[in-house]
Amino acid sequence: MAVTPKNRWVDYGIFGLSLFLVFCLIFDSYIELPALVAWLGKWHPLLLHFPIVLLLIAIFLGLTGRSIPRNLLIVAVVSTLLTAISGFFLGKEGGTKGELLQWHQWLGGALALIAVFWYGLYTWQLGQKAYTKVLQVVLLVLVGFTGHYGGMVTHGEDFLALPRPKRPEKLPENPLIYEDVVGMILDNNCVSCHNTNKQKGGLLMTNLGSLLKGGDVGNTVVPGDAENSELIKRLHLPKEDKEHMPPDGKKPLNDNEVRILEKWIALGASDTLRLNDLGEQEPLVALIEGLMQPDPMEKWAKLPEVADSTLQNLSSDYVTINRVASGSRALSVSAFNPPEYDPAMITDLQRIATNIVELDISGLPIGSEEMAFVAQCVNLEWLEVDQTPITDAQVANFKTLTNLELLKIYETQISDQSIDIFKSLTKLKRLYLWQTGITEAAITNLQRDRPSLLIDSGIDESAKIFFAATDSISQTEKE
Repeated sequence: MAVTPKNRWVDYGIFGLSLFLVFCLIFDSYIELPALVAWLGKWHPLLLHFPIVLLLIAIFLGLTGRSIPRNLLIVAVVSTLLTAISGFFLGKEGGTKGELLQWHQWLGGALALIAVFWYGLYTWQLGQKAYTKVLQVVLLVLVGFTGHYGGMVTHGEDFLALPRPKRPEKLPENPLIYEDVVGMILDNNCVSCHNTNKQKGGLLMTNLGSLLKGGDVGNTVVPGDAENSELIKRLHLPKEDKEHMPPDGKKPLNDNEVRILEKWIALGASDTLRLNDLGEQEPLVALIEGLMQPDPMEKWAKLPEVADSTLQNLSSDYVTINRVASGSRALSVSAFNPPEYDPAMITDLQRIATNIVELDISGLPIGSEEMAFVAQCVNLEWLEVDQTPITDAQVANFKTLTNLELLKIYETQISDQSIDIFKSLTKLKRLYLWQTGITEAAITNLQRDRPSLLIDSGIDESAKIFFAATDSISQTEKE
């Protein structure tokens, strides 16, 4: 179909849009968009599916030798040009363009311009030539590659990659602070906007070197100075502030994640620092240990069901049984020494042994029967057997307590023979054993083998008063 005056305005519009697109692609690095024009780029995700469908329909008709409606081709070409231009606008908003975005932009531009060329051939009645078929195949290939690169820009470079192992959700026992903790926080909250393909604000956050280098503003992370680190400043801005990070619509970091970043920066923003390198009083230790703890309710959900009536029947004036949390299957048991002690008050709890995660039998004249029962409480996390006649032979029962995290066994007659048992309790974090027969050399040996274990073997008088008061309150509650 030859060009007629009636159709010239369409041709002029397509020609004008083509020139503008070429101008944008060539002078990309020199262009700064006004706010309103940049806003138009946000329409790119809404527009892009429309021309893809129209182009595919037109290509199918062309390759199968059927007539292509002129209006279909006009709308397909115009919408493709508008999509490419709006995509250019959107790319300018993101800051420094990564390699994937550059490929997506140029492929999209080429797709639009070749579509214009096809329209020109069609207008001059050359649409059925053999080379037009080749052109349509090229357009089909470009549609695929442009969409593929667009998907990688939006969803990540491994968008269509085969599944591969993800970053472990569970932290190792002695994590590297940057690699395992800080890196996890940044990956989950920041890297989607600050990666090699989308460097918003010119900032790359995929490795420590780039993080220290900073972006357009600079001082993203100032080692040893969290307050003057731009990362921390922006995390603390009001959510309505346009500079607040993450931006509106993204999941904000929780308080603990922000504090971890602050403490890591304050300690020098090192990539070699490990958890065990920190002193026990360093606040970052507690923050990271909090991340290492599994959700208790989820963990305890695997315990057997136990009825409230069972707990009521097993409770007495000298045995208190409580659920650790409302509706939880995990139980906390405390026993108080009666005027006439009978081991049965403890051993009768065998029905709920696997549900007990906290057990306090301190101050009781326990013997082998009670310790055999303790060995059946395989889910114990907290055990108090202080101020009891427990022996080294009975401590051997602790081998089954693989989940034990805290053990109070002070003011007992145990000796160095119990050290190997303590070493075998891999989850043990706190051990209280002052006024026992364990020697200083044995404690030193235990601490060397288990550097992360907090061992209290000689607390001061004020601490003893605290524990005495705590025990007194506990006993009062039991009564």
